[in-house]
Amino acid sequence: MIGIILVYILFFFGYKSYLNSRTHIGQKIEVPNLVGMNQNNLSHFFENSELGYQVLDSIYDPTKIEGTIIEQDPESSEVSDIFVKKGRIIKVRVSKRSQLIEMPDLVDKSQRFAENILRSRKFRYKLDYQPSRESDGAVLDQLYKGKTISPKSKLPIGSRITLVVGRDETGISVVLPNLYGLTIVEARDRVKSIQNIDFLAVCPSCLTASDSLIAIVKSQSPEHSEGAFVSSGTTISVFAEKQ
Repeated sequence: MIGIILVYILFFFGYKSYLNSRTHIGQKIEVPNLVGMNQNNLSHFFENSELGYQVLDSIYDPTKIEGTIIEQDPESSEVSDIFVKKGRIIKVRVSKRSQLIEMPDLVDKSQRFAENILRSRKFRYKLDYQPSRESDGAVLDQLYKGKTISPKSKLPIGSRITLVVGRDETGISVVLPNLYGLTIVEARDRVKSIQNIDFLAVCPSCLTASDSLIAIVKSQSPEHSEGAFVSSGTTISVFAEKQ
């Protein structure tokens, strides 16, 4: 009987000792304050620590350096007055300076609608107009860095999108330039500065390319007059002679 009692006593204290070693009863380890530290320094910080760490995820915050710890669980002992046992994992969330946003499908949508959608998603944008009677005021293409960007593609927040918008320019009037007395090169450059106006030069006396550089415009069609306008898409023809 006494032997049985001794066995139970030994078992009880042995099991209690085992539980103490497994559960670390009575241990009080201070939780460090990790907020503001960069995640690149965590491995060195915990190198000789009885605690561990785990990075849960990243939170967009452009005001902080990439990888800055902005949250931890549990909080530091100096803030929460909470102490932990050996082996406790401290979970942290870190900052990131870029956020990926899904690109919407704006083709065939109105220009105003497309602009509102891009603004709501924090995209920057610029407009590029292209002649189109059928799609006047509608988005013909959406570009990122000069290439078509497909819907649902992920782009960094603040990316610059180019909206190619159709515009029916039939009947839109532009000022007719006076090209008389200019060289062909000067006349061509002046017409180039006017959107959607074409240029044609005729110089019967120009035998070489260098001749056309010095040839002077003697007349033009349509003929210039003060305050004259032409429709967008018009071709201005000039007749030039070599000096």
